[in-house]
Parts: sequence; C-alpha cells; structure tokens
Amino acid sequence: MTTSAPAGAARPIGIFDSGIGGLTVARAVAQRLPHERLVYFGDTAHLPYGEKSTAAIQAYAVKICDVLLRQHCKLILIACNSASAAAYELVREYVGSKAVVVGMIDPVVAHVGQQYAGRPVGLIGTKQTVGSNIYRKKIDQLDQGVDLHALATPLLIPMIEEGFFNGRVSEEIIRSYLDHPALQGIDALLLACTHFPLIKPEMEAYYQGRVTVLDPSDVVAATVAEQLATRQLLAPAIEVAPAHHFYVSDFTRSFEESTRIFFGQEVQLEHYPLWE
Repeated sequence: MTTSAPAGAARPIGIFDSGIGGLTVARAVAQRLPHERLVYFGDTAHLPYGEKSTAAIQAYAVKICDVLLRQHCKLILIACNSASAAAYELVREYVGSKAVVVGMIDPVVAHVGQQYAGRPVGLIGTKQTVGSNIYRKKIDQLDQGVDLHALATPLLIPMIEEGFFNGRVSEEIIRSYLDHPALQGIDALLLACTHFPLIKPEMEAYYQGRVTVLDPSDVVAATVAEQLATRQLLAPAIEVAPAHHFYVSDFTRSFEESTRIFFGQEVQLEHYPLWE
C-alpha cells in the first residue's frame, strides 16, 4: 500500500470508520470536494465499535492511522461517532503534525450550539456514543442552554446493514424508538451515527415536519473543506474524477454490496487486514 509522497495539496483525504457506515460521510465529502482523492478504511473485522471498549477502539484507531499515514493523507477524518468519542484526542496526539484530524463530534456540537441555543434537541446513536456522554459534555460546555435528550438505538444499525429499511420492519422499529419518552418535546433530532442518514426520510415521515432531523454528514464535510482551505491544502481542479481507494479489514461480498447503498455508487473494496 505504500506510495511515494505527492505534494501537499495533492495528497489524499483519509477517512475511517468501524465499517461501511462512514461512507455516508465520505459521500458528503466527495460531493463538496469533487477534486479530492479519498482513501477510505472500514474496520469491518471489528465492527460494531458501538459495542467495544474505549481501549479496544483506541487500539484499532492507531493501527488504521498508520495505514492512512503510509498513504500520505493530509487530513484524517474519523467518520464514526463511537471512534470520535473514544479516540479523537488520542488520534490527534498520535498523528501530530503529519495530518489534520477531524472528528464527527466537535463540528456537529458547534452547529447545534449555533442553531438550537435554548432549545431541546434529541440525539440517537450507539450505546458507546450515548454512554460516553461526550455530546452532552461538549454541548454543556458551550453554555448555550441546549437541552439534550439522548437515547441509544442499537437495533437500527443491524437493521440498516441487513437492508431492512424503507419498509414495514424499519417503520415499526423507528417508531418504537422515536416514541420513547426520552425523545418527547424536542425541536430537532441529531443522527449521531453514520448509518442513520439512510433512514432520515423515514424519520422525517414519522415527524411530519414537527421535528428537524439533523444529518451531521454535511456539517462535517463543510468542516473538512474549511480545514483544508485554511491550510491551503485544497486539491487543484482536475478534469478527470479522482480515483478513490476503499479498504476493509475483513472482506465479504455483503460488504461490497452494501457500499453501493452507503456511498451511492459502485466501489471496489480491497482487503487489508490490520493484524496478520
């Protein structure tokens, strides 16, 4: 996988997730920055991170960063809420000055603070993300009076990965979660898991305009663009589409089939085990 180092702005953007859910964020980045080359790493051998310990997630994150740094990535995007909660500070320290590091949480917290000061906001995510309390701590630090209502929704990820959405099964599961007392009286619902944008239309149908459903992918993609622009690292415009690379730590045909759903186009997955 090692390649000769391209010049600063021509270096790729590295993106990693516990699996393929982070491809929803990669898609948002590709749409906002069409000239950037992406190197995506899905740690499918260890998914879901939402059920793993902080120490385990940190160990996986460091290994993946080694892979992305060998690809000379100029920016590493942790496209996973669980990994952002558990390993963002460690990754920043580990990577140092070799690459810019962006997580899922800080850009979204800033957006919520600006748009929903003094208002009740719901949040759904994995047990790890909700249990870490990271969103509540960071939102409280803003002192904007945002009243956060968080609920772990562990059934949604396997439901999406098995393709059970846009149908009766997903409608019932989504309804049972959104009917939960913890999520009543909110003005907005934050989707704190990269899988959830795929069921955003179903959630919007449930709320019928009463609650705004917030997809963090666009907010995070905007932050990536800002970070690169500030450092004059935006890739120059090119006529041909950049060749993205997609790696997974464990390969199955079902992962390859699912990438089309998450990224919105056909991609070829390359198997790259983290431990051999």
